[in-house]
Amino acid sequence: MDSSTTRTKMTVEEIVDALRDKIVVQELAPGVKLREIAVASEFGISRPRVREAFSILEERGLIERTHNQGAVVARQTAGQIEALFDVREVLEALAVRLATQNAPKGTWDVFRERFGPRAIKAIETNDMDYYVEAVNEFRRKTFQEANNEILSQSLDRLYDRTRVLIQRLVLMPGRAAAALEEHRQVIEAMIEGDAVRAEQLKRANIVSARRWFQDFKKFLL
Repeated sequence: MDSSTTRTKMTVEEIVDALRDKIVVQELAPGVKLREIAVASEFGISRPRVREAFSILEERGLIERTHNQGAVVARQTAGQIEALFDVREVLEALAVRLATQNAPKGTWDVFRERFGPRAIKAIETNDMDYYVEAVNEFRRKTFQEANNEILSQSLDRLYDRTRVLIQRLVLMPGRAAAALEEHRQVIEAMIEGDAVRAEQLKRANIVSARRWFQDFKKFLL
């Protein structure tokens, strides 16, 4: 495919998604400079379209731009991460409550198994990929069943800014086992249809994650 064809077909949203993925998995690490010419050449797109994508990424807090300095991948300070935990505690717990209220009976049964013996074994054998994917699957289903577009968009943006931290946090000694038990309690409350208790337990899960971050932040930042 030549670059002229790419220019007519690649949308700004697709460019944003491609760059976002590189940033959140740290293929583009914090502090790395993003050059319009290089990005335009990589994706075969025009520089104005790159600037549009940069504006969206800046709005999402993934890059920073300064006059005459260009764009760099944003670094998250400890204070910013603490603030993100504050917002996650409220919004993710709200999503759990709405999902519990809205989802048909039996929706959450599969997660009892997903977070059961196999997850315990995965953590014991340091198979964190299984555990992280189980959490991501549960998160996606929760946001879907919450059925609130504004909430889902807000949580997606929060997750973009915390995904790498979350994945590194579960590697801290004892965190994955503790988080697994916390998720199991949330899921049991959801299975029982107790939306209020599920919300409370999800808030406790985020508070717990925040405490672990505070204890290990010198290793995480």
